Amino acid sequence: MKFWIILLLALVVFVSCKTEKSSDENMEINSFINELMAEMTLQEKIGQLNLVTPGGGILTGSVVSTDVEEKIKSGQVGGIFGIYGPEKVKQAQALAVEESRLGIPLLFGSDVIHGYKTTFPIPLGLSCSWDMELIKKTAQVAAKEATADGIFWNFSPMVDIARDPRWGRIAEGAGEDPFLGSAIAKAMVEGYQGDDLSDSKTMMATVKHLALYGASEAGRDYNTVDMSKLRMYNDYLPPYKAAVEAGVGCAMSSFNDVDGIPASGNKWLLTDLLRNQWGFDGFVVSDYTSINEMIAHGMGDLQAVSAMALNAGLDMDMVGEGFLSTLEKSLEEGKVTEEQIDMACRRILEAKYKLGLFDDPYRYNDISRPEKDILSKENRQIAREAAARACVLLKNDNQVLPLKKSGKIALVGPLADSQNNMLGTWAPTGEHHLAVKVVDGFIKNVGSSVQIFYAKGANIVDDPDYAKKINVFGPKVFIDKRSPKEMIDEAINVSKKANVIVAVVGEASEMTGEAANRTNLLIPENQKKLIRALAKTGKPLVLVVMSGRPLALTEELELADAVLFTWHPGVEAGNAIADVIYGDYNPSGKLTATFPRNVGQVPIYHSIRNTGRPQGSDEFQKFKSNYLDVENTPLLPFGYGLSYTDFEYANLKADKTKLTESEVLNITVDIINTGNYDGEEIVQLYIRDMVASITRPLKELKAFEKVPVKKGESKSVSFKISVDDLKFYNANLDYDWEEGEFEIMVGANSADLQSVKVNWSK
Repeated sequence: MKFWIILLLALVVFVSCKTEKSSDENMEINSFINELMAEMTLQEKIGQLNLVTPGGGILTGSVVSTDVEEKIKSGQVGGIFGIYGPEKVKQAQALAVEESRLGIPLLFGSDVIHGYKTTFPIPLGLSCSWDMELIKKTAQVAAKEATADGIFWNFSPMVDIARDPRWGRIAEGAGEDPFLGSAIAKAMVEGYQGDDLSDSKTMMATVKHLALYGASEAGRDYNTVDMSKLRMYNDYLPPYKAAVEAGVGCAMSSFNDVDGIPASGNKWLLTDLLRNQWGFDGFVVSDYTSINEMIAHGMGDLQAVSAMALNAGLDMDMVGEGFLSTLEKSLEEGKVTEEQIDMACRRILEAKYKLGLFDDPYRYNDISRPEKDILSKENRQIAREAAARACVLLKNDNQVLPLKKSGKIALVGPLADSQNNMLGTWAPTGEHHLAVKVVDGFIKNVGSSVQIFYAKGANIVDDPDYAKKINVFGPKVFIDKRSPKEMIDEAINVSKKANVIVAVVGEASEMTGEAANRTNLLIPENQKKLIRALAKTGKPLVLVVMSGRPLALTEELELADAVLFTWHPGVEAGNAIADVIYGDYNPSGKLTATFPRNVGQVPIYHSIRNTGRPQGSDEFQKFKSNYLDVENTPLLPFGYGLSYTDFEYANLKADKTKLTESEVLNITVDIINTGNYDGEEIVQLYIRDMVASITRPLKELKAFEKVPVKKGESKSVSFKISVDDLKFYNANLDYDWEEGEFEIMVGANSADLQSVKVNWSK
């Protein structure tokens, strides 16, 4: 007892000291900023709210800032993006620090979405690892590299829940589930920001896009979003809230409207919810010209929408310069207040203080860092491991995979010898010429022990107009001078020489991403023709599918003996894919977005609610909720993914079946590796609230664990469930739980589950 008393007293002292230190720091920040703002003119305060770009990089709009140098010198710029490299950043910073009246340093930002120069798999792919430590590590590497190049403010993570694979930006997020999405949001914020924002190897994160952007109607970018508050709070808002709770320094408003009001001018969203309900204390930046775009939404002219944004709680205007050009006039006319301008300015200055810029504005300009910190051997190894762990094995009949490191293979397909498509969408800081092609990765992995025959087989797409749209940021699709028939004939000829065919097919990197939406979720028809021809050879056929979105692969899963879905894997693509294909890594990835049978099933996701006329199986029943032409069930469910080994689930147990509010439920299950390889299994736990005051999902992901199990061995996995895991937002938007019966389900994916039922009472 004495020990516990001493421990409790020590904890009290620790918390007290920490609180006191935090209070002292806040007093220091407030004192410093109060003194600085007392010297600032109104124009200089408004200048801090202006984020500009000189252009030259990949932009998300057609507008580029003008007269940037003069604006910096005159105190009309608070931040800048589109510049990188310690010397260039230092030169721009010097304009603010040494040539403006008050010498206030600039923020330097960038879109570091899935790695800086060391590019990792696209975020949707990385989420399929279900590995929070790995995801956190990729963010740490990205921060280390970006800060070495002078960038210390990141427009990431994107945490939008996306349940419509037509939407191109599904590639940038963590998929369809709010629980998993929240865990990944937390891991990324902690990875980018670390424990100390003033550390020169950490960077400020920006959670985006606030809010609901992943639910754009028709899967079309920038489009209307309309949903109930219940759906917002229960399904779409949790990852943003998780990022705020993790201490994210910045939030970015989205392009869409929320309850009929554009997000960038939505006071309920940016003030009532973000600040008052969630306690966010950072600053809010608009997306690229999203304030100006409220004009097209029908909110008024530039002065009106700029005042609307400031009144809503938005602090910094990205590129549009509506704040810079209209706020002074709006102040004179009483449409905004000086207190609002002061508050926005203060939040930006606080961010600069926390980043250590007032102590040393050049802390991120060490010219010795890029060579040692960027694209290091260690960083590339992490990228290789991440790309392998992002792969999801969708099919493996007759254990075709892993391939033996002997014999002859035909390596075909438009992405087998492609370098420009390996990094994936939204990799503006990556360097395509450094990416490892699949063919090169195979050659490096097997050396001379395997004879490799290569043929392109098909273009990514044949239509020049389609290719032109895909190639807007540079060449991703090369249309061969040969006819489609000539290319397929070549692929068939090399296949005849081989023991097995590996076809690398799918999307070009810019067939997903911003403004890259599709109404067709099929692999392009010209590639389908190649796959059909290869299947007719009778040789074992392995498909390696690259994509930035879930695809409708019904035909491909029938034709191929094995299918490995690799997403767009990043700079180490070829090496990582070869590692998986040849068994140096046993795939463990599981889908974080449901794969539909066809586009007509969209939106389709695992946490659906029952109708009053549910259909219990795929057998058609008239007057039930179903389709005439396709089953209700997806092609591949959320959480699905195979391994080269087999896992058996046994002995699912609950330590009690009746609980009160204060009790914790212990769930255990045995995972047995019955196959021939060591492997990792992602064990998933779902809960169903059987009776509630509002309709509830048939299953909700509430826990998961990635477990390594050696062949022939068994491991017991346990989960602890409390009433916190039963809570949801009810009709009054109160976050609470309701007593009653609950079904606890554990299994390998959302469709393959064992269950027990328990009762919880208040």
